[in-house]
Amino acid sequence: MFRDKKFGMYAIAFMILGVVFMFMYSGLQNDQINIINSFTAWDANSTQSVMMWGNYACILLTFVYGTCYIKFGVRKTMIPLMIISALGCLGIAAADGLKATGGQGNWVLFWISLFAVRCACMSFQMGGFMLCANWFLRYRGRVMGIITLGSPLFSVVGTSGMTTLIAKNFGGDYRPFYIGIAVIIVVIAILTGLLLRDYPEDAGLHPDGAEIAPKSEEGDEVNLTVGQVLKMGKAWQLIISFGAFQFIINACMGSMATRFIVLGSSAGDISVWLTAVKWLAMGAIIGIPMSYVFGLLDDKIGSVKTSIILGLTEFLPIFGLMLQPQGGSVPLMVVWGFGVACMTGGVPTMHPCITAYCFGRREYQSANRIIMAIQLIPSAFAAMMMTQLITSGKATQAYVILAVVCAIGIITMFTMLKMKDANAADRDYAAKQAE
Repeated sequence: MFRDKKFGMYAIAFMILGVVFMFMYSGLQNDQINIINSFTAWDANSTQSVMMWGNYACILLTFVYGTCYIKFGVRKTMIPLMIISALGCLGIAAADGLKATGGQGNWVLFWISLFAVRCACMSFQMGGFMLCANWFLRYRGRVMGIITLGSPLFSVVGTSGMTTLIAKNFGGDYRPFYIGIAVIIVVIAILTGLLLRDYPEDAGLHPDGAEIAPKSEEGDEVNLTVGQVLKMGKAWQLIISFGAFQFIINACMGSMATRFIVLGSSAGDISVWLTAVKWLAMGAIIGIPMSYVFGLLDDKIGSVKTSIILGLTEFLPIFGLMLQPQGGSVPLMVVWGFGVACMTGGVPTMHPCITAYCFGRREYQSANRIIMAIQLIPSAFAAMMMTQLITSGKATQAYVILAVVCAIGIITMFTMLKMKDANAADRDYAAKQAE
């Protein structure tokens, strides 16, 4: 990959920006609600409902964004959406509504801003995924594993570090946090325009820095229609399996602050949550390398087998949260934190990898825009469902539901074991199997 210096420069720029893409996506899609619920005077179910409606809107927007990536290019679609995300973060800060400032705020501005951020932040993930699929075949898993380090990294720096900093140094005021995020997003938008290209061919290169075009693409390029994708069995296998895994991420990450606040000594007590975020950071630090491990395994043994291993790790955050006693348990918090890192790093790594595995580089986005849109339908209400069950004293039942969903996802992955990699001729493991 780095033998071609020109390709290497683009690759390094993408990997650095890719980590930031995933950091921002992970934080703004789900994790920020834990920071908001820790310090806002508004009811948790009310703030969660904004995210839920944003999730519903993203079902359609996923298809719209994917279509725009195909028609107009990745960067031309991403950059305006990044600016919208930045403006939304400034709106959240301006809306106030914090306990620290007496609970006064502009609910309408908060609703619009949080909704806009949730809808626009999809661009960080979808764009990063497509750029990786466009530029890498042989090293796809490893590069994806590097950029998705940004997701568990937010658990450490964002959820844990910022929650503690806001509580102890900012007096419960998260507005500087959102202003800082907005500034970073604007800088990243500028760098994306200057340093990246949609395809290696746009820079006179080939995927992975190879000297020749991919062997597995010696045919006409095909943009799949909605009808074609929906008639494919492999599309539905992906929808069910990774739809289940994504459902669990949204459910766990969007409700974990509520779970630990309920475990406090009184209503609204965040002391247990502040303890939990310390151990979330510890577990996540240990688990951050798992993003790369999953990517390396993808390149070595294939996407299906690696995805099965990933599915098994999703039981860790489920049981780490379900078995928490009143007041919390430090060992279970560590298990939960490690599981969060595996989940938030592993699912983003493997979802695009297995989609490219099934459809290939050229058909990736035309299939992905449909598959992801359908997967978001159940995921849209996952966090809201969990919040309502937890606050009504039915936490155990909620996590049992997640365990069943996880099992369904793993079983579906087993049915894909005999599926062939669409880019097998250009993958390391395929070459070794042929020797």
